[in-house]
Amino acid sequence: MHNGSLDKHLYGKENLLTWPVRHNIVLGLGSALLYLHEEWEKCVLHRDIKPSNIMLDALFNAKLGDFGLARLIDHNQDLQTTMAAGTKGYMAPECVLGTANPSTQSDMFSLGIVLLEITCGRRPIVPQHEQKKVSLVEWVWDLYGRNALVEAVDGRLNGDFDTDEAKCFMVVGLWCAHPEKSLRPSIKQAMSVLQFQAPLPILPPKMPVPIYAIPADPSMQLYTSSGATSSGVAAASVKSAPVLPSDSSWLLKQQGNTF
Repeated sequence: MHNGSLDKHLYGKENLLTWPVRHNIVLGLGSALLYLHEEWEKCVLHRDIKPSNIMLDALFNAKLGDFGLARLIDHNQDLQTTMAAGTKGYMAPECVLGTANPSTQSDMFSLGIVLLEITCGRRPIVPQHEQKKVSLVEWVWDLYGRNALVEAVDGRLNGDFDTDEAKCFMVVGLWCAHPEKSLRPSIKQAMSVLQFQAPLPILPPKMPVPIYAIPADPSMQLYTSSGATSSGVAAASVKSAPVLPSDSSWLLKQQGNTF
């Protein structure tokens, strides 16, 4: 692909992506996932949606690539596997902790992270200050609760962006990356909002934290794609679910310890 992968433009020394180009990439990525999830005779779970797997052609049209972890399933079913797969920062929390099988909802979580990255120009884990990091989702959700979403838009754009589109992309990104899988949209619902054919969802002012079971055995292998630099654990057996902290530090800790 003439313009390489999206991550090189978001975080490398490639030319800065203008807002119209970012808008086109978002809709192109959404269209690709809509086809995979709903428009073919089988549902295709990609399981590794991230900027390095989004390729850009000569006109900066987005193409979703690297199907090394992808699986075919019947529509409206989850993948029956106990093996976690994916890349740090993009895996849905239920997959990280082994409390649910991969599904279209876990692909939607990854899509939500990428939407936030495209809009904000930041990686899934955001440095706050020395020795402290916060998830991109938590950071943007905090701004959403304070009605200050515009502050999250990539500062390198110098204000040259469509405010309504940027807010839409971030709200849909948070919706897709909702910690509770049952409250994430389908790709068709997300695309309706991204194309301004449906109103924005109303989200809680603070990032919700669901109660997940903690994996009992932290010694199993985590399978990743060739682009990931991960080793560590996936969950199989599950103990009873404890009450987790009221912020997302538990998830950051899990990711930091297991990847």
